[in-house]
Amino acid sequence: MNIATVAAVILAFVPGVRGYLDLSCDEEGRQAANGMAGGSPFGELQRRLRPVLVALPAAGLVASFVMRLAGHPEWSPLIWTLATIPVLAVLLIEIITSLRRGDLGLDVVAALSMTAALVFGEQLAAAVVALMYAGGQYLESFAEGRAHREMTALLQRVPRTALRYHDHGLEEVDLDAIRPSDRLLIRSGDVAPVDGTVSKGLAVLDESALTGEALPVQRGAGEAVMSGSANAGDAFDLVATRPAAASTYAGIVRLVEQAQRSKAPMARLADRFAIIFLLVTVALAAAAWLFTGDPIRAVAVLVVATPCPLILAVPVALVSGLSRAARHGILIKGGKELEIMSQVRVVVVDKTGTLTDGRPQLVATQTLDELGADDVLRVAASLDQASQHTIARTLVATARARGIMLSLPSEAAETPGEGVAGLVDGRQLIVGGPGFVARSLGIHKDRFAFVKQEPGLVAVAVAVDGRPTGVLVFADDLRAGTGAFLEGLRSFGVERIVLATGDRHEVADAVSKSVRFDAVRAELTPDQKVMTVLAERKRGPVMMIGDGVNDAPALAAADIGVAMGARGAPASAEAADVVMLVDRLDPLLPGLRIARRSRRIAFESVYAGIGLSALGMVAASFGAITPVQGALIQEGIDVAVILNALRALQEPAGWHQTGARILGRRTPGPAPSEEENPP
Repeated sequence: MNIATVAAVILAFVPGVRGYLDLSCDEEGRQAANGMAGGSPFGELQRRLRPVLVALPAAGLVASFVMRLAGHPEWSPLIWTLATIPVLAVLLIEIITSLRRGDLGLDVVAALSMTAALVFGEQLAAAVVALMYAGGQYLESFAEGRAHREMTALLQRVPRTALRYHDHGLEEVDLDAIRPSDRLLIRSGDVAPVDGTVSKGLAVLDESALTGEALPVQRGAGEAVMSGSANAGDAFDLVATRPAAASTYAGIVRLVEQAQRSKAPMARLADRFAIIFLLVTVALAAAAWLFTGDPIRAVAVLVVATPCPLILAVPVALVSGLSRAARHGILIKGGKELEIMSQVRVVVVDKTGTLTDGRPQLVATQTLDELGADDVLRVAASLDQASQHTIARTLVATARARGIMLSLPSEAAETPGEGVAGLVDGRQLIVGGPGFVARSLGIHKDRFAFVKQEPGLVAVAVAVDGRPTGVLVFADDLRAGTGAFLEGLRSFGVERIVLATGDRHEVADAVSKSVRFDAVRAELTPDQKVMTVLAERKRGPVMMIGDGVNDAPALAAADIGVAMGARGAPASAEAADVVMLVDRLDPLLPGLRIARRSRRIAFESVYAGIGLSALGMVAASFGAITPVQGALIQEGIDVAVILNALRALQEPAGWHQTGARILGRRTPGPAPSEEENPP
């Protein structure tokens, strides 16, 4: 492999390799990735030996050159032979292993060419072929090695220990020690380690990672709590109903693992041409030997036929696409994933945290007396500084983002999960749910009924000095440009878009009124999302887009899973094939374009490489090319197809204009606005 080839490969691979290292930044994760991707012990050993297998023939060529300069050319054949044998030995074992699985690849041609060259005394040609083959395999390990790791992030979400009541005190125990009927203390911010029921008090839970519901839910005494739910309120007692291994969260982990194992592997792109190319090569080499009686012609044919253009150019084109996609904030975990991404026909998309921001946003402020909207927001946010409720924190953050100066609250008293009362600037305030504020004032809650007109909305009532003052309306709204994004998907050949969410039917239906879906599936459990993905496969390759723990099994089951990695659950990023490194959906459109272009360039390189190799084989069969010349000609073909493959690094012409035109369209439906007048 000459300097031009090495330089070209480095240009393509440095950004892609960096992405792989970012994805699997810890050594334990990289080892797990290697262990899960391979299958056999020999496959693991082969991956570890790949750098050595590249270095041996390269060192052999250098050593033979040095020996010739030193006046000992007679040592060169032995050096070339010793440099080739390890590569050939590993290749033969790999071929035998593949044949046992029923796979036949282009590696057979490389083995034939090296073996024939050694047998008939063309050791230099054998060493050159060994270098090209080992280098191609090393590159391909980056382009096609899926970034599988143990699901450490998924498991780390659940704590390793829990606080259990014991003899009028608390003891810290491992999860395996928890038994049904054990009473546990779930502190504020803790994640429920097992399924159970609330023993006493009121639990305010963030179940968004499990159900997709962005807004916190309340669970009273005796009500069920799912493992993996985060405590968004005050501490409460949980009575375990199942051991950790049988809990909801453990079931999701098992679903992900099963989905990953059941996903059908995709054949290496170059191997799709293997049988025809192999038959033509063997037939031409045999004919050249048979009709001329010269075995060297057969060796020359095999050397020229060595499929290095396919082995090298395809991964270079694909990894070039990976590098280009990474610059748009899209981490695609491998060459297979990039190729599948270019053929997607169906998209299944989650709602919460994917189409929506995943966090409640203030969408309207309605005033009921002389105070203006900003004044209602200021006094409510000032008092809510004393609360840890999710909505309270959002309210405070919204006020600060608008530059509103907040006052210090005093004498604040919070009723967990319902509201808070206290003093702000000497005035008595009550902030909370409409029912809580109405009970506190001694009025009927129907005074606030108007805010429940739309599903998915949450109202926060505000009372000042004993009078209803205003209502703050929160919703998990669609991301800006969602409609344009979905239209963009259709422009890239997506024929069907399905909304699959764990939210209630009325919330899902409300979303479908704003943007167009071909089907809406609501109130789905993680296994039902998997079934939705599998059902859509009959229409073509399926892309699943999600962000939560509940999406992880569906992401693993889909032909291509896309995770919102910027703020999404680590479990979804582990299970997905593509991770969005920015908290936006629109970069996925250039990602699809890059995937299609990279695949097209890879096929161009395949066809060009096969065509040029075929011409060289014909010339070799007529004796116009020696084995060493054939190896050098093959090197020239390598450079040509690699330079073509490197075009995938370039920005597609006209993308900025096309992308701006697609993404510049407004999302269908009216944008949320704030009302300042009472109904």
